[in-house]
Amino acid sequence: MPDFITLTGARENNLKDVTLRIPKGRLTVFTGVSGSGKSSVVFDTIAVESQRQLNETYPWFVRNRLPKFERPHADALENLTPAIVVDQRPVGGHSRSTVGTMTDVYSVIRVLFSRHGTPSAGPATAYSFNDPSGMCPECDGLGRAVGPDWDRILDPDRSLADGAVRFPPFAAGTWQGQTYTNSPDLDPDKPVGRFTAAEREFLLRGRPGSKVTVSGSGGTWVTDYEGLADRFERLYLKRDLSAMSQKTRDLVREFLVEGVCPACRGARLNAAALATRIGGRSIADCTRLQVTDLITVLREIDDPVAGPIAGAAVAALERIEAIGLGYLSLDRETATLSGGEGQRLKTVRHLGSSLTGMTYIFDEPSVGLHPRDVGRLGDLLLRLRDKGNTVLVVEHDPDVIALADHVVDMGPGAGAGGGTVVFTGTPGELAASDTLTGRCLRRRPAVKEEVRQATGELWVKGADRHNLRDVTVRFPTGVLTAVTGVAGSGKSSLVAEFTAAHEEAVVVDQSSIGISGRSTPATYLGVMDTVRKIFARETGAEAGLFSFNSGGACPTCEGRGIISTDLAFMDPVTTTCHDCEGRRFREEVLRLTVRGKSVADVLEMTAEQALDFFEDEAVGRRLRALRDVGLTYLTLGQPLSTLSGGERQRIKLATRLHRTGAVYVLDEPTTGLHMADVAGLVGLLERLVDTGNTVVVVEHNLDVVARADWVIDLGPDGGRDGGEVVFEGTPRQLLETDGSFTAEHLRRFVRPGTGTPA
Repeated sequence: MPDFITLTGARENNLKDVTLRIPKGRLTVFTGVSGSGKSSVVFDTIAVESQRQLNETYPWFVRNRLPKFERPHADALENLTPAIVVDQRPVGGHSRSTVGTMTDVYSVIRVLFSRHGTPSAGPATAYSFNDPSGMCPECDGLGRAVGPDWDRILDPDRSLADGAVRFPPFAAGTWQGQTYTNSPDLDPDKPVGRFTAAEREFLLRGRPGSKVTVSGSGGTWVTDYEGLADRFERLYLKRDLSAMSQKTRDLVREFLVEGVCPACRGARLNAAALATRIGGRSIADCTRLQVTDLITVLREIDDPVAGPIAGAAVAALERIEAIGLGYLSLDRETATLSGGEGQRLKTVRHLGSSLTGMTYIFDEPSVGLHPRDVGRLGDLLLRLRDKGNTVLVVEHDPDVIALADHVVDMGPGAGAGGGTVVFTGTPGELAASDTLTGRCLRRRPAVKEEVRQATGELWVKGADRHNLRDVTVRFPTGVLTAVTGVAGSGKSSLVAEFTAAHEEAVVVDQSSIGISGRSTPATYLGVMDTVRKIFARETGAEAGLFSFNSGGACPTCEGRGIISTDLAFMDPVTTTCHDCEGRRFREEVLRLTVRGKSVADVLEMTAEQALDFFEDEAVGRRLRALRDVGLTYLTLGQPLSTLSGGERQRIKLATRLHRTGAVYVLDEPTTGLHMADVAGLVGLLERLVDTGNTVVVVEHNLDVVARADWVIDLGPDGGRDGGEVVFEGTPRQLLETDGSFTAEHLRRFVRPGTGTPA
C-alpha cells in the first residue's frame, strides 16, 4: 500500500502550486496563521476530491441525490482514502434535536424501554417524541407550551369597566370587550383581583347557555357568552399567526408566555410512554440524568435480553464521558450547546465505528476546550489513528500540535501573503524552526503585573440558570475581565445572565455570519452602500448601477463573476464569466471611474489599499476596524464563503468596534486564531479598554487569561460539579490559587518565575 497521500500543484483559493506528501496512518496537524491556506489544502482540496471520487462509485440514481463536488484546482491527488469530515459547522439547532438524538444514544434507550420496560407502551417509536405515536399530544413533543400571559392580560387592581383587560382587541369599549362588561354574571365595577374562583372561571371559560347583550353600528343583539380565555385561544392560538398582519403578530406575542407543557411537564412524551418503568425510572427520568449517572444506572441491568441493549448504550455513553462531556444529559437541546461541545459530540459518532483505513479530517477540534480537556481530545485523535486511520487536523493549540506525528506549517502570511508550505517535519523540529509558528511555540508569556483599576462595577445577583448555584458576582468596569473554567462549569450561563441584566452590552458571540456567493467584506461591513453613493455623486449615474446585485450586474453571469454549469449526474463545472472576465459588472459601468478607478477596481483593492484611496470618513472608519482585527489583506470584493473560520470571527468583531463607553461581551474571540493572531487580538482588546470601554471575554486561551486585568473562574468542574465561582482576582493572584484547573494550567503555561509571590 502507498505510504503517502500525494498532492501536486494545488491552486485552490490562495494556494500557490502546492506540492505535498502526507504520511498515511499518522496524525498530521496543519498549522499557520488564519488565512494562510490550511483549510484550502485539507478541506477544499483533499476532502473534496476524496468525497467526489467516492461518490463516483455509486450508481447514477444515487449520485443524483448526493452533494455534488467540483474537481479541485490541482494537477494531481493520489493515494486518497475515503474521508470523514468533522467541521465547525454548528450542529442542528432546532427544538427537536437533543444530545440523545444527535448521538443516536436515545434510539438505543428507546429500544431498551420497548423490550424491557413495564408496562410496555409498544415498539421503539412509542418512546419517540418526534413520532406521533410517542409525542405528547398537547405540545407535539416539544416539551413547551405557549399560552396567554394572564398576568399581563388582566390587571387585578382594576375592574372590567375600568380597563382590567389590557389586551387591546378585548378592552372595555370594544364590541368584544362588551362581552365581559355587559355580562349579567359579572360585576363590571369589581376589581378582577377580588373575583371569587367561580367568577374568575366564568370570566375565562364561561358556561353553556350564557348570553350577553352587545351593541355596535348595526344595532343591539343578544349573543352567546364566550370566555376570555376561549376567545383568545380561538382567535390567536389555534390559528396560523403567519397568516395575520405583522402588526397583529407583534401585538399577540406581547401577551404570550412560553412555559413547560402542563400535560407532560417538559418530558415531551405521552402518558403511555411515561408510564413505562425500568427500575422505577421512566425514559424521561433516564434522559434527565447526567451521562455519568446514566451509565451507572444502565450497568445495573443484567437481564439476558435487555443486558446487551443496555451494554450498547453504556458503550456509547462512555465515549461521551471520555471526551469530557459526562456532565451533559441526553435531553439537553443541541441549540444550547457551545461550539466546542457540539464539535466533540460530532467526534463521538465516529469513535464506535469499526471502519479502518479511513481519513478523518478535523477542523480545530480544540475549539471551546479548556486546557484540561484538550488532553482528552488528544487521546481520541490518537485512538482513531491507532485503529489504522489517517488523521488530518487543522489546529492552533500547542498541546494538539505536540501530539502530531507530522506537522505541515502554511504561510508565511495570510491571504495573498500565504498559500505556501513553509515547514514539514515533527513537532520538535517545528518548535526549533524560524517560522512564525515555531517562534510562537517557543514563546512563554508573563502574566500581567500592572493591572487597571476598576472605574465601577456591574453585578449579577442570585444567578441560577442551568447549573449555576445562586451565583452573585461583581464585574468591574473599565477593565478587561476573563471568564474562565472547564467546559460545562457555567461560564456561558453566567455571561448570559450578565447580558440579560445589562441589555446595553455589545455582544459578539459564536453564531455564524450570513454567507452567500454574493456577500463580501464590503457588503458585510456596510462599506458598499457608501461606495455606490460616492460613484453616483462623482459620475452622475444612478447608485444602483454600481451594485452587482442590481442594475449594474453583468447579464451573462448575473453579477456572480462566474458561471456554474450543472451537468446533471456529472460533477458541476465553474468557469470565469467570459463577458465580464469575472469582474461582475456591465461594460458601461466599468467605464465610469472615480480618480481613474472603476467600482470593480475598488472591489479588487485590499482593505489597506482602500484606506489610502477613500477620503470618506464613514468608509475609513469601517476599514480601520478591519485593520484593527488584522484583516487588511482581504480584498473588499472577496466572497465571504472563501474566508476561514478565524477570519469570519474577526470580521464579525470588526462590525461591533469603536463604541466608546460601551460594555463589550465576547464569547471565545480567539476561535480560529493562530498564536500570533491571538497576540494581535489581545492588543485590540487592550485598546478597547484604554478608550473607555469595559470588555468581558469568555475564554480558555491562556494568553488572554494572562493578559486580563481581572479573572472570574467557574467550576470546580462541569455539570452538577460546577456552577460556582472558585476564584475572583488578578491573573497573578490566580497563579497562587489551589483548587482551580485554570490556575494549574496557567502555572504551566507562563514564563517560569513570573507572577510568583514576592
